[in-house]
Amino acid sequence: MDLDKARIYLDNAATTPLDSRVLESMQPLLSEVFGNPSSIHAEGRKAKTILEQSRKKIAQLLNVNASEIIFTSGGTEADNTAIRMSVASLGVQHIITSPIEHHAVLHTVEDLENYGKVKVHYLTVNRHGEIRLDELEQKLQNLSHCLVILMHGNNEIGTLYNLESIGQLCKQYNALFHSDTVQTMGHYPINLGALPIDFATGSAHKFNGPKGVGFLYVRKSNKIAPFITGGGQERGHRAGTENIAGIAGMAKALEISLNELEHDRKHIENLKSIFKKSLQKQFPEIEFIGSDKGLYTVLNTSFPPWLPADILLFQLDLNGIAVSAGSACASGASKGSHVLEAIGADPHRNYIRFSFGKFNKEEEIKTAVERVSDILNEKTTKK
Repeated sequence: MDLDKARIYLDNAATTPLDSRVLESMQPLLSEVFGNPSSIHAEGRKAKTILEQSRKKIAQLLNVNASEIIFTSGGTEADNTAIRMSVASLGVQHIITSPIEHHAVLHTVEDLENYGKVKVHYLTVNRHGEIRLDELEQKLQNLSHCLVILMHGNNEIGTLYNLESIGQLCKQYNALFHSDTVQTMGHYPINLGALPIDFATGSAHKFNGPKGVGFLYVRKSNKIAPFITGGGQERGHRAGTENIAGIAGMAKALEISLNELEHDRKHIENLKSIFKKSLQKQFPEIEFIGSDKGLYTVLNTSFPPWLPADILLFQLDLNGIAVSAGSACASGASKGSHVLEAIGADPHRNYIRFSFGKFNKEEEIKTAVERVSDILNEKTTKK
């Protein structure tokens, strides 16, 4: 690896760097607030106060009741809780979802179906990963006791779904609606209180907070049993001693992200535009996957077949650029991206996901384009 090259991090969809202001807010909690929030002594009460203040802050930011926020270890646990407990507690017999959901959803519904708990129905998606609302409505008309699961923003190709339209259809046919909002939480103004949605998930490390902490929103009308048992924490919703510093850091990160959202969004959109247009100008054979109206943080880039993705990833890393081929959660898997397969992407081409964050700088993006260009030009002359 060339140590003289400054590293450029363009894998923000996998995880984001911790905001220094979040770290600063967490440091005294890590060293001074060591009490168990379930204990009744002064140290425990101090931890409990911080826990509930954090819950209240997140609830206010999302326009919901504090009692509707359950803290988890992250988005995967939150998705599992919503799905499995909807089946166990709310009588769900059918699940309608898409083939491009995160594996935290797809593997969970597959598991439930394999054990005979539910029947899973998959919507068709077009080449941009978009669903048809008329197909969803047709399924809702013919099925009962349904849970609809559709993510807000796709982590690989950036496709955005309209939560309001989907939620209204679900409401019309008395179906429950769960959305994995991990990629959009902190990046879009999500008013959960005004949306016809029953469950939503968030993970702190996707909006410049700490890893290993997230939350599940559960509309108060839905009474579900705990997914993790063993104690009465989280008002009986989730057993296990709460991660006070992580939860407080998540609340701080979400507050910062939403307060600075418009500024950060314009900045990131500009970076993505520079990167995309510069590559397109130099290499017309490069294509971009997904809708132009998708996530402003994600750019899935399709390279010609003569440059294998694993070699390009290796070369980019050697040249100081951190990116992903598809989803980081599937790295090391023998199969290719289930998302690209579902949308009918050309299997002969190679796909790299560049994802941008608020800490990226314009100069970095220009340097990244230069390094990518150098790699492509070198490989072009050798092919």
